Amino acid sequence: MAFESLTDSQINDLITCPKKLNNPNSRTKLKDGHEQLNYKAIATDGTDREFIIYKRQNMREGMEDDFSSGISWLAPNGESFTLKRYNGSNHDHLNFIEKERLEYICHIHIATEKYIKANRKPEGFAENTSRYKTVNGAFHCLITDCNVKGINTTPEITNQPSLF
Repeated sequence: MAFESLTDSQINDLITCPKKLNNPNSRTKLKDGHEQLNYKAIATDGTDREFIIYKRQNMREGMEDDFSSGISWLAPNGESFTLKRYNGSNHDHLNFIEKERLEYICHIHIATEKYIKANRKPEGFAENTSRYKTVNGAFHCLITDCNVKGINTTPEITNQPSLF
C-alpha cells in the first residue's frame, strides 16, 4: 500500500488497533546527547502489522523539555510511516495548511490524509496538549492512545500548580 493512498480512517485504524510490545525489556541507548529507547510492537488483531515505538530525551543540561515519543507503522514494503509523535515544549510548531502556530507548548503530531494529499509531512499537523510535561508522561499518553499492551506506564499529574 502506497502511503499516498492512506485515508484518515486507515490511519486511525493503525493507531487504535490493539498492539503488544515484542521487546518490553529493551535497553536505553545514548546517542549524540540523547537517550533513546526503541520498542517493536505487533498488532494483536490478526493482521500482524508491525510498529516501532520510541521514547527520546535530550540529556543536555537545561533541555528537559526537548523530548519526543512516537509510533510508526512498518509497511509491508519495509518503509516506515509515522502515525503519531508526542513532543515536548522546546520549540514552536507551524501547522502549515491551517497557518496556525503552536508556540513552545507540548504538542501531539498526527498523520492525516489532508497533509499527505498536500505533499507535506504526513504527521505535519499537531495539536497542543496539557496532558503531559515530561517524556515519561508523553510516553504514557502514546501507550494509552495507541492501544499498546505489554508495558506499564504511569500517568503524569499535570494539573498541580508549580511551586516555582
